[in-house]
Amino acid sequence: MTSYILRRLGIGLLTLLLITCLIYGLLRAMPGSPISADQANVNPSKQISERALNQYKRLYGLDKPWYEAYGTWLGNLVQGDMGRSFKQNNRTVASLILEKLPATLALSVSSLLLTYLLSIPIGLWSTAHDGQPTERVVSVLLYMLYSLPAFVAALYLQLLFYVKLGWLPLYGLTSDDFERMSVFGKAWDLLWHATLPIVCFTYGTLAYYSRFVRANMQEVVRQDYIRTAKAKGVGPRRILWHHAFRNTLIPMVTLLGLTLPTLFSGAVILERIFVWPGIGNLFFESIRFHDYNVVMGLTLMFSVMTLAGQLLADVLYAVVDPRITYS
Repeated sequence: MTSYILRRLGIGLLTLLLITCLIYGLLRAMPGSPISADQANVNPSKQISERALNQYKRLYGLDKPWYEAYGTWLGNLVQGDMGRSFKQNNRTVASLILEKLPATLALSVSSLLLTYLLSIPIGLWSTAHDGQPTERVVSVLLYMLYSLPAFVAALYLQLLFYVKLGWLPLYGLTSDDFERMSVFGKAWDLLWHATLPIVCFTYGTLAYYSRFVRANMQEVVRQDYIRTAKAKGVGPRRILWHHAFRNTLIPMVTLLGLTLPTLFSGAVILERIFVWPGIGNLFFESIRFHDYNVVMGLTLMFSVMTLAGQLLADVLYAVVDPRITYS
């Protein structure tokens, strides 16, 4: 196992190098630059001079070929420096990510917990009632939820719960008077604002996970040891929970490792719709304003989380199923 993990880590480092090199080259190949994006919203009479423009280019390495600038960025990264933002008042990329990460984690972790808490019972219920009319209705509803784009659902939910009913806020993380609220009031206000984003984050994965549990359960209940348990007179509920469900947990545990990147990346479109100050929104704004260092920092984080999630899934699979070995 140790040699396998070390080999995967080596491959992961090479993959990160290739990903960051490709993304940096694509960023520099895009029309425009951080300076032109910043000056686009400035009054023409206040445009910076040619001399100042050249100074900015030298300061941020924009006067160098992209491969030289990438080498500089990579060298700084090895020293633990992801650079500074062109747009966000010259703040460090690390501080920006740490500032935005809690808002994204609040949504993604809540969504993941709800998904597991609801999808497992739904999947088990669907297996126990396979073929019945109610189960078919639930299956159709799950298919519909899975096929419904989250941004479409977000717009309709905003229309219903804000415009029509006025029950929930349209967007944002907190209310204007948040600082004057009590501790309980602040907690309620955060939950009030997070309700619609969490629903939009959750329903698609809930539908997928429920179908995933059902499919795995249906495969397990056809195994010989399940038929043997039935022949011995074991009750259906005990067979479902104590025999079939345990083996269904194996792919569920590995699936948890593969969801690791989504915990940190958020959803760009949903965070834009709900004006949620998270990683997805930061990523969108960074691309919009050609903020190379922030885009590279976020790309690096997403890539690391993806590779770590894949490795974690493999390790967890071997842990929960001793028959699996890696060499």
